[in-house]
Amino acid sequence: MRWKQFFTPVKSFDTDQARKYMEGKSSGEFTILDVRQPKEYEAGHIPGAKLIPLPELTDRLDEIDPNKPTMVY
Repeated sequence: MRWKQFFTPVKSFDTDQARKYMEGKSSGEFTILDVRQPKEYEAGHIPGAKLIPLPELTDRLDEIDPNKPTMVY
């Protein structure tokens, strides 16, 4: 039933808001999730971002800590 989390309201951040949110926090306080394809990730990604390509997301939800805020790009 983890799919239900996708129907809860979420906040959208622009780049500046995301940077401001991450300032002063340790990387363990939140998750940065990259849902692009591996080649895109290899070409460049946010340091510390976890790669789970969008087509794999539903099968890999257990890899995301539900108790931490998650920023997805």
